[in-house]
This record gives sequence, structure tokens and C-alpha cells, in this order.
Amino acid sequence: MADYHKPDQQTLQTLKDTANRLRILSIKATTAAGSGHPTSCCSAAEVMAVLFFHTMKYKPQDPKNPNNDRFIMSKGHAAPILYAAWAEAGYLPESELLNLRKLDSILEGHPVPRQEFTDVATGSLGQGLGAAAGMAYTGKYFDKASYRVYCLLGDGETSEGSVWEAMSFAGLYKLDNLTAIIDVNRLGQSDPAPLQHKVEIYQKRCEAFGWHTVVVDGHSVEELCKALTLVKNQPTAIIAKTFKGKGITGVEDKEGWHGKPLPKDLAEQAIKEIESRIQSNKKITPALPVEDAPAVSIKNIKMPSPPNFKLGDKVATRKAYGLALAKLGHANDRVIALDGDTKNSTFSELFKKEHPDRYIECYIAEQNMVSVAVGSTTRDRTVAFASAFATFFTRAFDQIRMAAISESNINLCGSHCGVSIGEFHGSNDFSLKAHKSISDL
Repeated sequence: MADYHKPDQQTLQTLKDTANRLRILSIKATTAAGSGHPTSCCSAAEVMAVLFFHTMKYKPQDPKNPNNDRFIMSKGHAAPILYAAWAEAGYLPESELLNLRKLDSILEGHPVPRQEFTDVATGSLGQGLGAAAGMAYTGKYFDKASYRVYCLLGDGETSEGSVWEAMSFAGLYKLDNLTAIIDVNRLGQSDPAPLQHKVEIYQKRCEAFGWHTVVVDGHSVEELCKALTLVKNQPTAIIAKTFKGKGITGVEDKEGWHGKPLPKDLAEQAIKEIESRIQSNKKITPALPVEDAPAVSIKNIKMPSPPNFKLGDKVATRKAYGLALAKLGHANDRVIALDGDTKNSTFSELFKKEHPDRYIECYIAEQNMVSVAVGSTTRDRTVAFASAFATFFTRAFDQIRMAAISESNINLCGSHCGVSIGEFHGSNDFSLKAHKSISDL
């Protein structure tokens, strides 16, 4: 566990001022665009200020540096405050924020990888944590590096089952380099979130999945500083109680403001009010990362020799896949395989037998498996092959769609596709049952 050293009062005040500047920039950007989610940004202002200017270690002018800490904005509709943070860090000019959502600007309504500081596209909720888990798994088990991964979620998206698939995965593999912050601002899009401010329930749920969990006042920079410092031998979940639209009189904690920019007069009034709380324009320079991520090359990966099949041999395509994958694993130590507890049917078990340290068992959670694969391949750290029965991939359609938007270099292999799977000589009773059920589709 890292020791906690309480920041001095000047640092705490600077972080408060930073949070308010991020609020102002988010309001300006969304009002200029005439669309966006300023209230969702304002609830996360202190979280973003502490993360980017006290906790995270990165090179602001080199966002894709492999040694940098990673950040995923799972609540992708709050993209303006992510852009504001990079402007505060000096990577983006503040004037560019006013081009939010314009066709000729890289600052889209949700984060996308055409932005150098964005690793995966988000906005379809419930997927950021799975990708973050893939990044953290890669950092801990493949890179064996110091970088950490942070993921900011909204409370509304925790209704998605994929969030809890990711929670289960991270808890199982003890990803102690992963921190999730849930922005519990109480309000969803059309109604209050189901748990509203019942933070103790969020805490119990996260703890049940094997996470070290802390409840904080999400608008207290001091509480956030402390919570983000204390790391145990398990992933960390910070349950941040916040208020949607924090800092905007007449809008804070009020329903009906999701996805609505402030009209110009209200924006000017809110900005003036928030500016009155800022004591100084002093900025904090982020700490630099530890440079211990290994050099990696995934270019021109080829099998050492052609497949050893003879003309006339009858080989199941799934077995040919397993044999080829295992062989490809010898060509580059950054080839990895993932499976959803079907490895004895997809033959990815052949890869596991030859490269056990590069096989990730994702169990029966195909949505999370795809997201983990996406996260594992970011910054060109791995080449991932994920396998399952083809029909099971259909439940991960949205994750696959977002992987495409993320420009992700993942490889998905679905076996047993078609109306009938034909002959199937399973290795256990489950395989026989699967044959009977799938062939009836």
C-alpha cells in the first residue's frame, strides 16, 4: 500500500481552482456547440482535476507514450471535460474547445481514437471498464510495467451487465493497477438513476466482486486525493457522491438537464459565478511516468512455417484455427489469446498449452471478453485473438461495433457457425449438449 501524504493547502486550493476552470471550459464548449452534456461534466470536475493534475503520471505532449498512466472516460457523453483537462494540461489550445462537435474538429461529441489522447471510443455505455481491465491486465501480466489505468463511469451505466462482467474479471485477476471511479450524480437521462445516492449499496456490490472500495464526497479534492493514493492488492473502486450540474445555480441536482447545453445568458451567469470561486490561475504540471514499459513490435508477424497439412486430410476448421494460433504464438511474444470457457471446442487450448502466460480465460462473459481484447491491444501492446462459439458473439454485437469505431486491431474467431454445426465430437457432456442446442437453431 502506498503511503498517503496529504497535499498542502495551496495544492488543494489549486486543485479546486482547476476543477472550476474545467467546469467553465465545459460550459463554454457545449454552449458554443449548441449541444452536449455540461451537467454531466460538472459533476465530475473535481474527479478530473485530481486525476489529471495530482494522481496520474503522464507526458502531456506525448499522450500515446507507452509509459503513461491510462484514462478511459466510460461515461463518454462527458467528453467536453476530458477535452478541457487536456487543454488545462497544455496539449490542446483552449480556443479549440469552442469547435466541439464541428465537422472539421477532432473534438467529437464522444471520445474517439482520432484524438491522440483517446485509446478507445466510448459513449455506448457500460463498455469502458472492460477495456480498462484489458489495459490493466496487459500492464500487470504482459508489460509488467508501472503504469496504472483509471476509468470514470457514470452511475446510470452501472445498470449494464457488462460493467459487472468487467468487475468480476478485474477482481478475479487482482488487477491492483486498475482504479474505477463511479460518478454517482444521482440523475440519469430521463429519470433518477435506480439507486440515486445510495452509495452504500454501490460499495457493497463492488466489494462483493473483490474490489477495495471507498466512498467519498466527489466534490472534495482532499478526499479524492487520499482515496486515489491508497492502493491494495486488488482493484480499487471509488464511489464518488456528486451532484449533476454542480456549481450551476438553478441547475445543480435538477432533473431535465441531461444532454442540454446552457443557453447563452445562463452560461454567462454560471461562468461569472464559478469564476468568483477561483482564487488563482496557477496550474499544476502532471508528474512524469516511470519509464519501464518494454519496447514492443507487432509488425510483420508471420507463422514460422506454413501449416503442416497434407492434400486430402480432413481437419476441422476450428482445429486448424487452434493449430495456426499456437504456431503464430511462436512468431511473436505479443500474440495473445482470449476465450470464453470454450477453449476445448474452439481449440484455443492448443495455444494455452504452448503459451500459458499469454492466454486469458474470460469465462462465460463474451461482452467483456471483446472489451478486454480491445483494451489489451491499445497502444499496439498486443495482437489479440478472441474465440468463442459464433452465436455467442452476437450478444457482444455492440462491443464489436464500438471496437470498429475504436479502430481496434482485434481478431475474433467464432466456431460452430451456420444453421447446423454438423458432426461434433465433443470432449465432454457439455459439448454434446451444445451440439444439440446449437444445431436446432
